[in-house]
Parts: sequence; C-alpha cells; structure tokens
Amino acid sequence: MDFQPTEDQRALRAGVRDLLAGRYGREALRASVDGGGVVVDRGLWRELGEAGFFALRLPEAAGGVGLGLPEAVLVFEEAGRVLLPGPLVATHLAAGVVPGAAAGTAVVTAFDLGGGLVTHLAQADAVLGAADLPAGQPVRSADPLTPLHRVSPPSSGDVSSYASTGALLTAALQVGSALRTVELAVRYAGEREQFGQPIGGFQAVKHLCAQMLVRAEVARTAVYAAAVTEDGGEIASAKLLADEAAVLGARDCLQIHGGMGFTWEADVHLHLKRAWVRAEQWRTAAEAEELLAAELLGSLP
Repeated sequence: MDFQPTEDQRALRAGVRDLLAGRYGREALRASVDGGGVVVDRGLWRELGEAGFFALRLPEAAGGVGLGLPEAVLVFEEAGRVLLPGPLVATHLAAGVVPGAAAGTAVVTAFDLGGGLVTHLAQADAVLGAADLPAGQPVRSADPLTPLHRVSPPSSGDVSSYASTGALLTAALQVGSALRTVELAVRYAGEREQFGQPIGGFQAVKHLCAQMLVRAEVARTAVYAAAVTEDGGEIASAKLLADEAAVLGARDCLQIHGGMGFTWEADVHLHLKRAWVRAEQWRTAAEAEELLAAELLGSLP
C-alpha cells in the first residue's frame, strides 16, 4: 500500500502554503501580536472561505469541496506552521451548520476548553452548538493571539459530537507548529556561532534538533493515519503525540536559541504559548489517555 499523499493532495497543500505565505507571513504575524487584541483578520477569513478551507469536507451538493479528513489535516498543518490565529477548527466544523461559516463570512468559536472558557468570543459571530452568543468575562491567556473569555454559567453549546474531529484537526495544527520549530532551530543552529563555529556543529545541539524532528514526524504519521481510519483511539493517540511534539519541540527550539529565544522579538515563544493552549483544546492529554485505556481494557479477554 502507498500511504504517501497523492498528487492532488500535494497540490492542495502547496496551494494553501502559498496563500498563507502571501497573506500571513512573519510580518503579518508580528503585526497581529502587536495589534492590540484584534487577531482575526476578516479579510483573510473570507479568503480562506473562498479557497474552500472551511467547506473542504462539506459535500459538493451543499456547496462544499467534497474532500475528506486526510485533505483537511494537510491544510490545517499549513495553518499551524504560520500560527494563523482564530477559531479555525470551530469554524471548519460549523460549515453547513452555521450560516456563513463555510464561506468565511462568519467567525465561529466553540466551548472546546474546560471551565466554561471560550476562545475569540469578542470577535465571534456564533458559538458552535449554542443558540445564542453568550456574554463572557475576559481571562488572561498565555497566548497573545488566543484571547479567552469565561462564560458563567458554563457552556450551553454541546460539542461532544465534534470532539473527535476537533481533536484531530487541532493535532494537525500542532504538527505544523512542531515542524516549523524544527526549521527555526536548524536555521538558527547554522547561523549562530560559538567558539569559532556554528552551534549546530556541537553534538548536544544536533541531538536536540534530531529529537525535535523525530517527535514531529512520528506525530505527523499518527495524524495522517488517524485521518484515514477515523478511529477514536488512533485520533486520541495522534492528539497526544502532536501535543508533545509541539510543546517539547518549542521548548527545545527555545533552548537552542538561548537567551535570544526568550525575547519578545523572537517567534519561538509564540509557538510554545500556542502549543500550550491547543494542548487543552478538544481533548486534553488526560482525556486521551482515559479513552485509550478504556479501549485497551475493552480489548482484553
């Protein structure tokens, strides 16, 4: 069997990468960080809608692209690479359910975090699974591009039917971020010199970069496999591996950057902070482990 992406899938991934490179490069990322709280670019959101990002899995008869989860994880991986902000997963899941979501004319968030927390509420037009847009109290977020609000009483928006797909798409975002931090670490290791040679020549730095790459590629393989099988246990495993690859990869990348990595000007901390938030979205590590344990126990004679 050949599990490599098809020519059409590679073309789809390349097209999304080109779109995001032109519309959300590093300058746009830094402008978002310094933009004073407005992190969802409505113009870009509509462009993503026109490109089929949100309607990717919607049937053609309903105005969608008619593709599946394998294609969806490829495009979400690209969004994770550039740290594209906004409730991408929730809006994608809302296509065909919430008017305007598929076209990118509506921003849809979801109660995908515990404790009644919701992301991007101030800029959202709807909450997935909820009848109305609730009021919320702003809560400080670790990630400057993921604003949080706490709603009390907690969510009336039921997202249980979306949890598995939401977890997989979030895992794809994490994989994209993990792969990007590998690139950032390798590039810096080749440029930064100590004792008359690039730090990438030192064994300790080589090992860190190698570990980052292995974690990212293993997670990517798990995400791709889960997108094909759509098995609940495999999706839980993929989320676990992707969260680990994104968080540990960003930490290792920061270590390779040294003191420079802790500065606001470097992008490394943005990957780490986003990875922390995503690790708590749709399915936490504890929830994924419980699901896997239940499956393993259920398979015992």
